[in-house]
Amino acid sequence: MTALMLAEPEASVRGFLAQQLASDGFDVLAFERADELPRAAEPDVLVLGDLAGLDRCRVGNCAVIVLGRADASERVRALEHCDDYLTRPFAYEELVARIRAVLRRRSPRADLVDLGELVIDRSARRVVVRGRDVTLAAKEYTLLLRMAQDPDRVFTREQLLRDVWGYRTFVPTRTVESHASRVRCKLAAAGLPGWVVNVWGVGYKLRPATL
Repeated sequence: MTALMLAEPEASVRGFLAQQLASDGFDVLAFERADELPRAAEPDVLVLGDLAGLDRCRVGNCAVIVLGRADASERVRALEHCDDYLTRPFAYEELVARIRAVLRRRSPRADLVDLGELVIDRSARRVVVRGRDVTLAAKEYTLLLRMAQDPDRVFTREQLLRDVWGYRTFVPTRTVESHASRVRCKLAAAGLPGWVVNVWGVGYKLRPATL
């Protein structure tokens, strides 16, 4: 699980981000001010709600994202020390996308999701099962990738509609079920039966390679 520390002065924003980031699989520690951040902690990523904690960027090797004003000089100053800068007000989905993009850039094997018998090469949009390529449609690939990034997690249909299809509100549709069924069949045909698991009444998860 990715360790994330958040320093955000606005209580409502801090509470919202802490809750949403945790639901998206991050291990979150949230604080009001940057000077409250544990100096000995070494998170994978640090999100700063302003420039007050910019000196924290020089501690350890964590990725740093600043949430700041639409001010060119402030942005330039921040980017001299941090990995990314997002202007307020911002969309939560964009913040998560930027966090993941920064982490990918910092990881030498970030383009590979390796679950043993199943390997996904994101740079080539390639799915390999036991050494054989599996052809997936665009949304099938994105659905499989999202579950493979956190294979022990149970995703609700609402989360998958948001992360894969971009819906911000729940809509009555069977698209998750139909795509999950097709991915399940294609993985089974390649030698991985039962890897897309329907968790009754909740949603879907990807069967871990160790099972």
